[in-house]
Amino acid sequence: MPRTLDHRPSLLIVGCGDVGMRVLRVLGRHWRVLALTSQPARLAELRAAGATPLLGDLDQPGSLWRLAGLADAVLHLAPPPGAGTEDPRTRHLLQALSRCGQRPRVLVYGSTTGVYGDAGGALFDETRPVAPATDRARRRVAAEQALRAAGRRGWRVVLLRIPGIHAPDRAGGSAIDRVRQARPLLRPEDDVFTNHIHADDLARACVAALWRGGPQRAYHVTDGVDCLMGEWYDQAADLAGLPRLPRVTREEMARTASPMSLSFMGESRRLRNERMRCELGVEPLHQTPV
Repeated sequence: MPRTLDHRPSLLIVGCGDVGMRVLRVLGRHWRVLALTSQPARLAELRAAGATPLLGDLDQPGSLWRLAGLADAVLHLAPPPGAGTEDPRTRHLLQALSRCGQRPRVLVYGSTTGVYGDAGGALFDETRPVAPATDRARRRVAAEQALRAAGRRGWRVVLLRIPGIHAPDRAGGSAIDRVRQARPLLRPEDDVFTNHIHADDLARACVAALWRGGPQRAYHVTDGVDCLMGEWYDQAADLAGLPRLPRVTREEMARTASPMSLSFMGESRRLRNERMRCELGVEPLHQTPV
C-alpha cells in the first residue's frame, strides 16, 4: 500500500486475538493497521474490524518476507510455542522485520508477570530480576532477551508484563465463569497474592506504550488491586449473587487441580504499577472482577 496515499502512522499487530481486536477499537481511524494472521478464516473478521490482514505464520519464517519496512510500529502479542524454553517465533519476527536494514520505530511486546516466578507475596516494581520457574515463563524470558538485544541495536522496544487478563466478554477470561464452575480455591492460610488487568485497560496500555513507552523499558500492566486469589473470586461471587467457592488445603488441591492451575497457585507476588500510571498515563478503569 503506497504510503503517499495515507499519511497516518502504520501499525502491524502480530497476534491479533481478543486483546488485539480491542486495540483496534481504541485506535479508531488514527492509525493504518495491518494484522498478521496464520488463519485464512480470520481474514474477513479482521477486515471488518478495520485492519488490513496479512497471511503469515511465525513458525514458518519464509511466510514473513513482506513484513520488512511495512509498518512504523509493531505490537507483538503472539504467544511463544507451547513447549521448550525458547521462543523461535519472536526470533523469526525480528529477522523478518530487520530484512534489508529496515525496522519499525517502536516494537511493543506483551510479556507476562510470570517471568518473576514466586516472590513469596513481596510487593515490587519492574527492577526486580526475573526468575522464571516454569518453561512457559522461560519462553517469555527468552523472548524478552531477544527483544532487548534488538533494542541495543537501536530499536525502541517496550515490554509490557501482563498478569491475568479478565473481562466479562472475554472467552475463558471471566471470573464469573470460574465461580460457576465451582472449582475449589486454596484456604486463606495457603493462598497466594494474584494480579489482574481488564482486557480493555490492557488495550489502552498497549496503545499508550506505542507513543510513550520508554526504550528498553518494562511496565507492569496491572490494576493495582492488592488481594489474595480467593478474595478476588469471593468478590466476583458476591457481585454476581453466586455462592462463594469452597476452600481446600494445598495438599487437597494437588490431588485434583491441573499442573497449570497448580503452577499459578504456587506463585505469589504483588506488583507496583506506578510506571504504567505515571509514564504511560494509563489509569485502570476496571478494578473489580465483573
